[in-house]
Amino acid sequence: MLVKKSRVSTFDDWVDYFHQWREDIGYPTEMIGKEYLWETKLGELESDEIEFGHYAGQKKWEKVADIPDQRIKDSLIHLIEYQGDTEFASVEQQKNLLERAPTQYDKEAMLRVNREEMRHGWQMGYLLVTHFGDAGKKRSERLLERRAGEHTRLLGSFNEPVNNWLDFFTYTDFIDRDGKYQLNMLSRSAFAPLAKSMRPMLQEEAYHLLTGNTGLMRIVKAGQIPTTIIQKYFNKWLSTAHDLFGQDHSATAHWGYLWGVKGRYDEHLFDGPPDMGEINAISRGQYHKEVQAIIDSLNRNVKPEQPKLFIPDEKFNRSIGDFAGKTYTVTGETIEAEKYQAYLKGVFPSPQDEQFIIGLEKEKGWIINPEQPQRPR
Repeated sequence: MLVKKSRVSTFDDWVDYFHQWREDIGYPTEMIGKEYLWETKLGELESDEIEFGHYAGQKKWEKVADIPDQRIKDSLIHLIEYQGDTEFASVEQQKNLLERAPTQYDKEAMLRVNREEMRHGWQMGYLLVTHFGDAGKKRSERLLERRAGEHTRLLGSFNEPVNNWLDFFTYTDFIDRDGKYQLNMLSRSAFAPLAKSMRPMLQEEAYHLLTGNTGLMRIVKAGQIPTTIIQKYFNKWLSTAHDLFGQDHSATAHWGYLWGVKGRYDEHLFDGPPDMGEINAISRGQYHKEVQAIIDSLNRNVKPEQPKLFIPDEKFNRSIGDFAGKTYTVTGETIEAEKYQAYLKGVFPSPQDEQFIIGLEKEKGWIINPEQPQRPR
């Protein structure tokens, strides 16, 4: 049996592979600019002590050799690989839109989002190669070998196509917002290099959310895309975002918390211990409330003759958790299984919807120009 030879022995090897990945996916690297510095960024820790779980009060682990249990090491490799996979996937999903940007501001915004997502993936590659030996090096290679377009990325949201700029803005507002939750929950990890990686990533992620949220607001204010079509993109992305929080009653979340590798969202604001069977559900509920506030704000700008926007019910179109594979409408009612596929065609973007938006992108007025555009750094 032939064993595939590893391409990565050092982090420099991985960096070479990273640059090859950018060429392989056809990313227009010249648009990023030679002045952008690809680098590893480590922030300060909120606390030198482990903040939750069995090891609370002990010093955070600076090296893998400090970690007291192989299962914890395996859990960390898993978390880091999954996080890195999402970063590279998002670039693969979005790169096709650069040449169709509605304004120069939007093109530069997407370039900034993309290069920061690449840097976040770089950061995860650095952790895997530098700290986790041969197992980490193998996982780091896989980050650059899977492809969103081939449906080989690890999580469902990151295999979905992003076909137009409404797609992009919805994605960055809602899928990147889940990313904020995941990064926040890792920011107090007992493994210090992972926790130190999170603050710079969170600071950069905030711009991605701003890009998505202001983009959607500019579309709603323009009023050229019916909210019935916008809603279909909300149905597409928010249903997959609900999945990104993981299984209900998750043993992985349970042990991740007890081992100190991944906390609750805003862990420092909690006074007591968590309900160990509901960690993912609680985070999903917090996310749901945050998204509701965003949609409420959008609805204040929806034209009177247009239907209001809403969050699809958490039971709708789920692939993970208690409602996985079950048939519910966007408003949470049960629907007969034999009618479900036909129903989905009516509540997800259709080929006609896609072509309508792509056609609008060639015109002016479908999105409000930014009032105070600032050149992304």
